[in-house]
Amino acid sequence: MATIQLEIVSPDKVVYAEDISMLIVRSTGGELGILPKHAPLVTGLLPHAMRVRLSGADRDEQLIAVSGGFMEVTPEKITVLATAAEQPIDIDINRAQRAMDRAKERIAAFHQGGDEARNIDIERAQLALRRAIARLRATGTEIENLK
Repeated sequence: MATIQLEIVSPDKVVYAEDISMLIVRSTGGELGILPKHAPLVTGLLPHAMRVRLSGADRDEQLIAVSGGFMEVTPEKITVLATAAEQPIDIDINRAQRAMDRAKERIAAFHQGGDEARNIDIERAQLALRRAIARLRATGTEIENLK
């Protein structure tokens, strides 16, 4: 089976480096599936849980949370330069849940208006919500009440 090398790098470390059979990502242009021998590509990434299909006989899938960044693809290698990236084992589920709850509260307060709404940066709150959701999805945590 053909493989392609995947390397995910955050500012402080190499988060993941393996040969894989496929990577499914959410780019700024939409969802992409990257296979070995893919055409060269550079794209921005949105916060999400990337799906890594491994190259074994059982074809397992692994999720890795990214908080945005960039991806460069060549026919032999995928390089992800992530703002932040975490494998499920490194994610504190309770912390991610609290971050999601805080972001939802800020977004709700912004939409309700009033004095509090003036101090809320809605774009920052929405980005925090997307990052928290990506982290929770990477761990397989059920996420309820999303709008």
